[in-house]
Amino acid sequence: MPIMKIRGGDLDLVEYEFKAFAPGTDLKTLGLEKKKFALKPVTGTVHVRAPARIHLTVLDMNRFAPDHPGGGGIGFAIQCYCTAEAECTKKEIVIDYNRAPIVRNFVAVFRKAVGYTGGFRIKITDHEHKHVGLGSTSTVMIAVATAMNEAVGCPLSTTQLRHLIGHNYVEETADGRIAFGFETGVGPAVSVHGGMAVMGDELSLAYHHPFAEGRNVFIIIPPTDISSAGTQEFDLLMNKARTLDYRDRELKAYLFLMDLVPALEKDDLRKAGDVIWEIEFRGSKRAEVEHHSFEIYHHMSQLREKKLEFVGMSSVGPSIAVVTELDRKAVEKLIKPLGLKIAIATEVDNKGLVITRKK
Repeated sequence: MPIMKIRGGDLDLVEYEFKAFAPGTDLKTLGLEKKKFALKPVTGTVHVRAPARIHLTVLDMNRFAPDHPGGGGIGFAIQCYCTAEAECTKKEIVIDYNRAPIVRNFVAVFRKAVGYTGGFRIKITDHEHKHVGLGSTSTVMIAVATAMNEAVGCPLSTTQLRHLIGHNYVEETADGRIAFGFETGVGPAVSVHGGMAVMGDELSLAYHHPFAEGRNVFIIIPPTDISSAGTQEFDLLMNKARTLDYRDRELKAYLFLMDLVPALEKDDLRKAGDVIWEIEFRGSKRAEVEHHSFEIYHHMSQLREKKLEFVGMSSVGPSIAVVTELDRKAVEKLIKPLGLKIAIATEVDNKGLVITRKK
């Protein structure tokens, strides 16, 4: 596993060693196991559908690390879904998913937190767009967490589930183990509530509101040879991005509170798009975009010049989210001369999680 060097200044150098571990061996239950929940397992299968997210920016990357979730940020849910089914069993734990280690670890976290001694039969289907900025891991985790919680009688609130996910957010390693990753909490929050969410530090949900109802969302994934995962991402997030957020975090917070929130209240898509476009050049978001070279800026600038209302790169990219009144045919006509294609055509999800039960 890599050792990440975080430099905050000439006399500020920290080394963080990413330690891989087996699923179920490093569990952060946040003291919930002390509450002695009265569980009421249900019969049948609980099915949860969770919308994926577009993560527009972190607020301050100085406030999170692989073992410390937070940092704040903004993002919104889209109608691109992951699903999870959970059924209680006597003892056995069966996971039908190709990324079983991350799920097996959270099953252990959840069982210990609520005091559940039985097992689960879990089946997961994700949206199959991994490491392009659509939050496959966080979307799967909130779906699984909610399904298990419903299956044993809802002992935890959605806030408690979000916090458990944030403090146990992991990615799998090549050898089948797992390691802690970076998590702001934006993904689970928008998956739960739908719409747009503004997050504060320590996974706190500061604000959420419906966003761009009835408009279209087009995800454009430009070709790139730059990795958005692994050691390159670690170095990017915690060095250049961290330094830039020291400079711009106050401005970003001001833009969120004084411009983005009023635009959401007024359902002013163009004003919200202007705020996000400003954010693309500020703080850690600038580092994320430049990580893919200035070609991403070039693509986004061309899209803005076509008068598209809302253009922003999701997470560390390379996915670019376009939100517009225009339909698919009109957008394809605009972007074809630019050499770009629509990868996903969808809309904002303003409903959030959908839970159903099957006997």
